[in-house]
Amino acid sequence: MRDGVWTALADPHRRAVLERLRSGPCSVGELVGVLGFSQPTTSKHLRVLRAAGMVRVRSEAQRRIYTIDPAPIAELDAWLEPYRWLWNDRLDALGRHLDAHPDTPHDPPSGTPADTAPGAAVDAPKEI
Repeated sequence: MRDGVWTALADPHRRAVLERLRSGPCSVGELVGVLGFSQPTTSKHLRVLRAAGMVRVRSEAQRRIYTIDPAPIAELDAWLEPYRWLWNDRLDALGRHLDAHPDTPHDPPSGTPADTAPGAAVDAPKEI
């Protein structure tokens, strides 16, 4: 796998560009509008992604249209394959635990007050 892929993916802005391109081809101007980056910043991130081989570009009149090149993503997926057992085993164990205890109430996520947790009872408004 190319080292440039790791560099490209290390930046959250470049991951945001890739996330947007996942839904289809996009011009620089469209990326600027959707992501809220400046045009120079967007172009800089696209250059890094192109150098890593992660995006392709084609010209359409005055516009440059970018698309994802799936080959580096496939290489990354293949590289990660031997490590999947690390999380698959844990997910399987969680599934077994939940299957064995289906009626056990679960605490709301930390930072979420119990009375605003999804499914919490809501009191009727009090009359004054």
